[in-house]
Amino acid sequence: MKSLEELREIREQAKKITSRYRVHVCGGTGCTSSGSPRMIKRLEEEIRANGLEGKAEIVKTGCFGLCALGPIMIVHPEGTFYSMVKEEDIPEIVREHLVGGRPVKRLLYEETTRSDHILPLEETNFYKKQHRVALRNCGEISPEHITEYIGTGGYEALGKVLTSMTPEEVIQVVLDSGLRGRGGAGFPTGLKWRFAAANEADQKYVCCNADEGDPGAFMDRSVLEGDPHVVLEAMTIAGYAIGASQGYIYVRAEYPIAVQRLEIAIGQARKMGLLGEDIFGSGFSFDIGLRLGAGAFVCGEETALMTSIEGNRGEPRPRPPFPALKGLFQKPTILNNVETYANIPQIILNGAQWFASMGTEKSRGTKVFALGGKIHNTGLVEVPMGTTLREIVEEIGGGVPNGRKFKAAQTGGPSGGCIPAEHLDVPIDYDNLTAIGSMMGSGGLIVMDEDTCMVDIAKFFLEFTVDESCGKCTPCRIGTRRMLEILEKITKGQATLKDLDKLEELCEHLSANSLCALGQTAPNPVISTLRYFRDEYIAHIVDKKCPAGVCKDLLRYRIDADKCKGCTLCARTCPADAIVGSVKEPHMISQDKCLKCGACMEKCRFGAIYRE
Repeated sequence: MKSLEELREIREQAKKITSRYRVHVCGGTGCTSSGSPRMIKRLEEEIRANGLEGKAEIVKTGCFGLCALGPIMIVHPEGTFYSMVKEEDIPEIVREHLVGGRPVKRLLYEETTRSDHILPLEETNFYKKQHRVALRNCGEISPEHITEYIGTGGYEALGKVLTSMTPEEVIQVVLDSGLRGRGGAGFPTGLKWRFAAANEADQKYVCCNADEGDPGAFMDRSVLEGDPHVVLEAMTIAGYAIGASQGYIYVRAEYPIAVQRLEIAIGQARKMGLLGEDIFGSGFSFDIGLRLGAGAFVCGEETALMTSIEGNRGEPRPRPPFPALKGLFQKPTILNNVETYANIPQIILNGAQWFASMGTEKSRGTKVFALGGKIHNTGLVEVPMGTTLREIVEEIGGGVPNGRKFKAAQTGGPSGGCIPAEHLDVPIDYDNLTAIGSMMGSGGLIVMDEDTCMVDIAKFFLEFTVDESCGKCTPCRIGTRRMLEILEKITKGQATLKDLDKLEELCEHLSANSLCALGQTAPNPVISTLRYFRDEYIAHIVDKKCPAGVCKDLLRYRIDADKCKGCTLCARTCPADAIVGSVKEPHMISQDKCLKCGACMEKCRFGAIYRE
């Protein structure tokens, strides 16, 4: 690519739509696992069979966000949203909609049908409070065709930077925007770039952290699957800003669709001259390589990630020196995550004030969350910073299903904390989450209802951390295991109040003495659950009961003699022969034999069996 004019000619050509219909089919991981590739194949067959070649174009996109309703298909120009589409539904959609012009109402997303006309998506509860910046192209374009990205203004920001801005001006725009790193710590992005730019070296590097390891998090994966070029463009801009000529994207190998689309995107960008030598005739050269991670959670830490790229075991290094001075191959390096980069081109094109006008005073812009757990609308959402947890859970997420009550939300994954119902109306930003004992993290948001045991949740995250600790430093290697042992004692009813004191002491020790953020933040789920749900810990230790009825070792299944009819169905169902009694006489459960499986309670037709 030798000039902006050439890019703009391609953009104008890409914007010309020649077909009557553009049928967008989600090709993200969730919809792919639900059968969207088979849908696309059947759609191609039906379009040919109905003579619609040239009139209906199939666009395999990335994630639309509403993952709970996949596979998803949207027919443009109307924007008709079909949800939970099956392969066998395709002939009817083609016959009725693409040929007859009549939407198939039984397959429409229910939220769009709650009036006398079909509502546009942006007016539905899930979408109307969202503001998509990082996700703006996901579900809108084919991620495997660079011309579609260019058609939305793609690579225009890079052209602007290389032809009309100095590196210092680029960094100042990013600084003025207030963009903070979306990977967890929230460090000002422009400040990180300025530090690296100030350090002289014969080589510098730009790295992208796509090693998304938090349980329940899939934000970065979705951006890579739906809009890979935005990351390539942003990394190239960053390279120009700090004086680097090489970039690396570190992406986990468990993301095969993201990896494939990145490979395609890098190849297309090189072929079009948007990566490589003398980009836009500016004399600036930059290229990007992929490095696949093997799934080690610790490689989400910046120095461990760089050590892994170098070909060594992924272990963190002491800091200082920080990567801006000595990073990858001991050269000045910047590292940002996928979502951070996804904001950069729009900041350059629209200006720092545009971005800074969104969000809160200290947390500008928007944030992407992977919404999961006990929630109606599982999926991917992007909201302005400062949106309350209540708005996300009750309005966008549709609330907790089955009439259950909201109990807590976990943000920040194994490094974060649990937010109780009393803080539902706290505006979500970096500082507010820290103040209430949680953290932003990369953006996983797991909703829990009243049937969740908070001690068990803390144990779950400690089990994860113990498995993922690299073992380099003693506080993390030994301390997390000792913490897990205490939590296991608590959930088995074997702990004392002294164990609780010891657990809190270990939390303080790990936070203060671990080498990297994995160990320093590992106690957070324990600290936050102790802060807000201490009564549950006490119930496990003193009363030997799990209030939520989750911890099996503390459960007791009993039979109400007044309700039991002696039908023997429970005894015949029990896999451990733990239920005894004569026909037409009340039965009893032997606690020594009981497996706590609950099969008897499920089968009882008289409600005689209860759990305590």
